Amino acid sequence: MENNKPVPSLYEWAGGMTAFETLFQKFYDKVLADDTLLPVFKHMSPEHRLHVAHFVAEVLGGPKLYSESEGSHCKMIQKHLSKHLTQEQRKRWIDLLLQTADELKLPDDPEFRSAFMAYLEWGTRIAVINSNTDEVTESPDVPMPVWGWGVPGGPYQG
Repeated sequence: MENNKPVPSLYEWAGGMTAFETLFQKFYDKVLADDTLLPVFKHMSPEHRLHVAHFVAEVLGGPKLYSESEGSHCKMIQKHLSKHLTQEQRKRWIDLLLQTADELKLPDDPEFRSAFMAYLEWGTRIAVINSNTDEVTESPDVPMPVWGWGVPGGPYQG
């Protein structure tokens, strides 16, 4: 028997916006208690947690809350300019986010976690690269990345 149900997005599979907003609220609590990441985030705005939740949710197939009212991919890149992030900070950021995902019981099936981890690796490496420059080299018109389940063709699955 064929199943004609559409494949859910990573966003839907994770539990929707509530899951992402909760994930980043709890995650940034850990960040602010972490000696490696505190210097980077101690002055973050009160809206930062929500902006990052909306950004990641949109990239993983959720609503366009970030790009329609909070910024663009280019604006996200600008936020990292001249921050001089280290590989140690990048890895710690991922470690704490995955710990939080486990605590909140985000899906732990290999397919979801593989796609989620692939995005985190890609996105944090982009952040480190851009943190070591003082100007954006990406066009402001570049669309938001859309990350899928690993379909051939690269990260942009829009």
